[in-house]
Amino acid sequence: MLVQKEVEIGGKKLSIETGRYAKQANGSVMVRYGDTMVLVTAVAATEAKEDQGFFPLQVEYREKTSAAGKFPGGFIKREGRPSEKEILSSRLIDRPIRPLFPKDFKNETQIIASVLSFDGENDSDVLGAIGASAALTISDIPFDGPIAQIRIGRVDGEYVVNPTGSQLKVADLELVVAGTADSITMVEGEASEVKEEDLLGALKFAQSELKKIVDLQNELREAVGKTKWEVPTNEIDEALKNDVYSLAEEKQKKVVWSALTKDGRSAANNEILEEVKTALEEKYTEQEKVICEVMHDMEKDMMRDRILSEGIRLDGRDTKQVRPISIELGILPRTHGSALFTRGETQSLTTVTLGTKSDEQIVDGLFEEYRKKFMLNYNFPPFSVGEVGRMFGVSRREIGHGNLAERALKMVFPEESAFPYTVRVISDILESNGSSSMATVCAGSLAMMAAGVPIKKAVSGIAMGLVKDGDKYAVLSDILGNEDHLGDMDFKVAGTEEGITAFQMDIKIQGISFEIIEKALHQAKEGRLYILGIMNEAIQKPSEQLSPYAPRLITMKVEIDQIGLVIGPGGKTIQGLQRLYGVDINIDDDGTINIASPNSEDANKCKEYIKKLTATPEVGEVYDGVVTKIMDFGAFVEIIPGKDGLLHISQIDNKRVEKVSDYFKVGDKVTVKLIKIENGKFSLSRKELLKEESKKEENKEVV
Repeated sequence: MLVQKEVEIGGKKLSIETGRYAKQANGSVMVRYGDTMVLVTAVAATEAKEDQGFFPLQVEYREKTSAAGKFPGGFIKREGRPSEKEILSSRLIDRPIRPLFPKDFKNETQIIASVLSFDGENDSDVLGAIGASAALTISDIPFDGPIAQIRIGRVDGEYVVNPTGSQLKVADLELVVAGTADSITMVEGEASEVKEEDLLGALKFAQSELKKIVDLQNELREAVGKTKWEVPTNEIDEALKNDVYSLAEEKQKKVVWSALTKDGRSAANNEILEEVKTALEEKYTEQEKVICEVMHDMEKDMMRDRILSEGIRLDGRDTKQVRPISIELGILPRTHGSALFTRGETQSLTTVTLGTKSDEQIVDGLFEEYRKKFMLNYNFPPFSVGEVGRMFGVSRREIGHGNLAERALKMVFPEESAFPYTVRVISDILESNGSSSMATVCAGSLAMMAAGVPIKKAVSGIAMGLVKDGDKYAVLSDILGNEDHLGDMDFKVAGTEEGITAFQMDIKIQGISFEIIEKALHQAKEGRLYILGIMNEAIQKPSEQLSPYAPRLITMKVEIDQIGLVIGPGGKTIQGLQRLYGVDINIDDDGTINIASPNSEDANKCKEYIKKLTATPEVGEVYDGVVTKIMDFGAFVEIIPGKDGLLHISQIDNKRVEKVSDYFKVGDKVTVKLIKIENGKFSLSRKELLKEESKKEENKEVV
């Protein structure tokens, strides 16, 4: 049955249609906003694999370039592996829906969002999330939704729902918000040093719009919704649970109360688990997984109870305390900048590379192609958590964490006029026990300062956690890995002393109140400022000297109609300059020229040549020229690159000249004065300079 529901969101019609497309999926919808259309399907296996210990959810967001009337770039004219934009959009869909599946549901589930039409203004990523929720809501797949997702921007002090691409270019705040009818479940975005109150205001503004979209999906469910599958609950044998607790409770409590390191706590937990499994293996055969589950829940309950009752955490800190921080700068001598940032058991080794215009990243997709001068890459090797793992390439998690850190730091990146370099930051996580993306923000800020990148301000980041039980809750600063895993929230906030530059929040429970979000934001500010204080002790301002191994970059500008002169026919002139001076030259359409060289002297020589090449000869000016041709009636002299003038035989000397060749040969250097320009031809004189020199000598004799 074909059903379509629609509602006005941000002054435009949002419609969700089902019953026309992909009818063999468990649930499918077409979401439209403006002329952007996304088909989203939800399919789940009818049975879970035997002994499936986790929920295998797969979310795939794909953009068809035909949606924007474009061909794919590259040699193979079809879509290939997902772009960074597609991966980040997949994560925006995955994160808010994943906590809403029943705990015991382990059937393989796949969400596919396909962008089929794109109008150039309305981004399709939030439509993919709305479609995923709607497809799951009307399907027979168990799902505790619906949820909604929108983008909020602030333009000229006013919040805007689903701003267009042109509006986002001038917005000082952009965030994607997901939530239910009455609470927020996910947030991600960037800002130009906004205050905590501004971010909170944007979230409250978003809530009413989210409710409209949730209500729309509920209407669709009432019209075509299928009966949900029943999910069998895995009840744990109370006798087994009691036996595990009698053997392990006191020992586990001691571990939780002992403020051990990550490795120490893991080793102690494994020792207790092995003791319990050995003691119960005859009584409860083939129940190892259940015993592990009971032990896991025991540690979780103990950790949470202690935090809520005493305010003491696994490593002995109180709820607001930040782990010890150490900073080392410039430890990699041949990189252009480096920083080792260690916070507790989380460590980022970050490097900075300075490049030229040719090193910019070209980003192609549904939107108009653009270039990036600043990029950040985040790597999370398996040894950082003491594990062995296969390294296939960059994971979605690495792309997501790197994108968050990049958004935090790009807000303080200098304008091209102040710093024309392309900059690449690489964060290698060497140890991890919580908040490695925020360690990357801190290390990236420090490394750029050490490299001499004139960032506007230092940026730090902190991850906030939450433990909530009924009305009781505790917000945690600088969370550990276990506090993330066993807690209810992961809220990352980065910014300067003045305000927030990037943020990301994920909730594992059904949603949280604005009261909790406000407390988390203000507690995050305290932690952020504390970390900035330590960072400022290590380096207060960007280094005034670049690394001796960094390229020297000189910027100059010529008139637009002179660009062709610098390039030359078939690129002959610019290629010759690059070979002659050993430089790399890039020219923008506005006439801006970037000259890069390992040697600043060579770059300056090239700049001077280009200045002469593009200079306009003026009557009365004196030039040091080179003889290019000898004729009976005079010599042709190149006064500036590419421009010759005639030094007539009568203008060579004060006395009569019989033969030009008696005075010059090709290649000789000669100083001349430009005495006339007529019909684009230059008349030169050496005699005028000789006369002036004679007068000076006569004046000296008189004196």
